[in-house]
Amino acid sequence: MNLPNRTEIAELIGNGKNSYVDFMRDDLQQERLCMELAALMNMKGGYILLGVEDDGSVSGLTRDPKKAEEWVMEAAQTGLRPEFFPEWHSLEWEPGKFIGIISLPSNAPNTPYKAKCDSVWTTQVRVGTKTCQATHEEEFRLYIRGGRIQYDHMPAPNAGMNDLDMKRIFNYFRYIRQLEYLEDDDFKQWENLLRNSELMCEHDGDVVPSAAGILLFGKNPKRFFPQVGITAVAYVGTEKDYDARARDYIQGPLTSLFLPPEQQSMRNYPVMQRNFSDPVSIVETGVIEQAVDFVRRAINVQAYIDSGARRQEIWDYPFQAVREAIVNAVTHRDYAFEGTDIELSVYSDRIEIISPGSLPNAVTVEKMRSGYRSTRNVIIKEVLRDYRYIEATGMGVPRKIIREMQQHNGTDVDLIDEDDRFTVRLWRLPKGAK
Repeated sequence: MNLPNRTEIAELIGNGKNSYVDFMRDDLQQERLCMELAALMNMKGGYILLGVEDDGSVSGLTRDPKKAEEWVMEAAQTGLRPEFFPEWHSLEWEPGKFIGIISLPSNAPNTPYKAKCDSVWTTQVRVGTKTCQATHEEEFRLYIRGGRIQYDHMPAPNAGMNDLDMKRIFNYFRYIRQLEYLEDDDFKQWENLLRNSELMCEHDGDVVPSAAGILLFGKNPKRFFPQVGITAVAYVGTEKDYDARARDYIQGPLTSLFLPPEQQSMRNYPVMQRNFSDPVSIVETGVIEQAVDFVRRAINVQAYIDSGARRQEIWDYPFQAVREAIVNAVTHRDYAFEGTDIELSVYSDRIEIISPGSLPNAVTVEKMRSGYRSTRNVIIKEVLRDYRYIEATGMGVPRKIIREMQQHNGTDVDLIDEDDRFTVRLWRLPKGAK
């Protein structure tokens, strides 16, 4: 983090305590300090200003700044797990009166951080201006965000092999992965293959579908994961309104069931759409194609005949940018957020796709714009890459979203990382604009 200057510190103090800023004295117990350190790092980082009272008045450090730094680092070493040492700076606020500035990064690795409270290590989170112990669900999400648990590897609760859509699985392994040696009725061989592909896993002595197996190929994923749908709405204007033009609730497996190769005219399999008007070689659509089709029906197209007497079309948005944004949402969303769907909203001036969960640790919007590769759902990503939804280079955001929108209408894409959600916003030019 960059060290705030005097003006910025004054602004932090003037704005008061909040989710990212806390005021404390340096004569409190180290245990309390560690709770605040853990809570801020488990959220989005921030600042602890030592020597500032709750009401914003500056009382100053009670000890020499160097001694205060040693006190902070000793607290972090003995009362924080995993070990993490924050940045420390001191600022002379008035002659002889110092403020200690503890800076905590927004992407601290290895969450959740735990503080030692009465000899017990507890996970702390920040709720407004208060620090409290994390709930089981909050702690679970922090393990996922820190990459210490991968949600899609987990066993699906109470699911069995009969909850998988074997038509889609045959389709994937035979025509996408080109494994032709498996017989349809060889149950044991298919079970071994699915386990080796991490679409099934061992749980309590049984082999059951993994979360990825159900999400990608389940007959009814929502039965096991209520949070896996997409709420899609097309609004008349630029704001949410009950009187919408179209509403849909999109659910089902992420993957589609494609036609077999002999029924397609092209050699590469599967034949993917390249624009909104392309025919699809799909028998049964999955969530991705359903979402793309919703956008197609909700936006406008202008057709014209070019100089070669060929019909051309200009849609409000480029196909590749829309599909990439949808693919990213279903691939990288935080599935640990229960009861929260992806939101797909088409307004008169923009499209917004909101995914539950903030970016994983070490990922920032700036890194995404430059093609940084990271995911919290590795199995889902790898399978969708096999279908050619995802680039192996990890350059989908800069190439397919940012560059496509620039070339299409010259607009910048908004990528917004908030507390519990990530938003991609694509802008449409006003009617008549060049």
